[in-house]
Amino acid sequence: KTFRLNTTVCPPYNADFDGDEMNMHALQNEEARAEARVLMRVQEQMLSPRFGENIVGAIQDHVTGTYLLTNQNPDFNETQALDLLRATGVDELPAPDRSEDGVDYWTGRTVFSELLPEGLNLEFTSSAGDTVVIEEGRLASGTVDEDAVGAFGGEVVDTICKVYGNTRARQFVNEVATLAMRAIMHFGFSIGIDDESIERDAEDQIDEAIESAYDRVESLIEAYHAGELESLPGRTVDETLEMKIMQTLGKARDSAGDIADDNFADDNPAVVMAESGARGSMLNLTQMAGCVGQQAVRGERINRGYEGRTLSHFRRNDLSADAHGFVENSYRNGLTPKEFFFHAMGGREGLVDTAVRTSKSGYLQRRLINALSELEAQYDGTVRDTSDTVVQFEFGEDGTSPVRVSSGEEYDIDVESIADRIVEEEFDSETERRQFLGSEEPTTNLSEHGDSWRSAGGPEPTPEVESDD
Repeated sequence: KTFRLNTTVCPPYNADFDGDEMNMHALQNEEARAEARVLMRVQEQMLSPRFGENIVGAIQDHVTGTYLLTNQNPDFNETQALDLLRATGVDELPAPDRSEDGVDYWTGRTVFSELLPEGLNLEFTSSAGDTVVIEEGRLASGTVDEDAVGAFGGEVVDTICKVYGNTRARQFVNEVATLAMRAIMHFGFSIGIDDESIERDAEDQIDEAIESAYDRVESLIEAYHAGELESLPGRTVDETLEMKIMQTLGKARDSAGDIADDNFADDNPAVVMAESGARGSMLNLTQMAGCVGQQAVRGERINRGYEGRTLSHFRRNDLSADAHGFVENSYRNGLTPKEFFFHAMGGREGLVDTAVRTSKSGYLQRRLINALSELEAQYDGTVRDTSDTVVQFEFGEDGTSPVRVSSGEEYDIDVESIADRIVEEEFDSETERRQFLGSEEPTTNLSEHGDSWRSAGGPEPTPEVESDD
């Protein structure tokens, strides 16, 4: 069988559709199905009990789409704005942001604001570095990127989940994903080999930076052989030489990256993906366009191979940069055979580490589950085992669930606004709301007024006596 999976739930599953497999358990009775509907729905698991933030959210193209929609705050005419919003089920446009020559225009931020809950107030810094301000459910400024709507700590998703509930958060995530894909269809977005191209002048500057680094490395090696290299505190002379060479070559790669970055436009697809947090990083772009840099095994330069040298292509006891795994070419220009071999050595460590770590962590998880399976959090706040022995007097030493707490002082949950919204939904009239909150005395009938007057010590009212006339 083939599973269909909403892409916004891929992060917690670590699912990527490259041959992944899953197990399905069919619930056998109505009681189990009812329990699953209440406890196991995806929307009930949007916040992680490990760190208390959302683990379901926008990924990759979703993040790119919201970035394109809000970064430069582009204008849309009525047809375009309606096309974007109709994809999410919104049928009416808000008031236009401006008019020109009789044509109304709506900005990307206004379009995105239609997905936000009314009354939402939030301020945070985005991945791109600008300040995102949401006032009364309207995106006033800033760029919506991974830090706003992404999985694993998207501030907007996290806040909606905690303040407005899981159902509203699920609706928001679905609508954001749909709107983002429609925005990408509107703008167009693709990436190719030419997007990593830089000017010839920039390539010459990178070559100069690397050549300068080679010269500094040679100076360090000469000082080492002459016995003039001072060891760092707690390090031998050999360790000091290796550390200084690694630092020098690391700075050379960073310089190459800075030169390459200066040659990329802000709308370069690779830059958009890196800055928005959709995919990759500026380091990846540096290695594609500028310089791959030093390859390392176990945190050190490559030293293993033949006796006294890494490959038979080098002289014995050669300490130079290229003899110990420095790759000066970029991925786009291509690696030499020697560079390719060193690069494979560095990559192999990652493959072995991944395979070993996966099996070890899986077995550790299995043992932990079996060891802790009998522990329960009781109604008195303690944690006990099946023999009623107290293991912890207060769950987690603080008695709080990570899902129910704010992720920091800067993003405190607005309890007052939550209470106001609940009261507003509970009572029909403003008078009833004020009475419930104690800001207005309830109206009473005349007999109740009389009772309160008598209890205050007032004289008894004189009864009326009928006359004989």
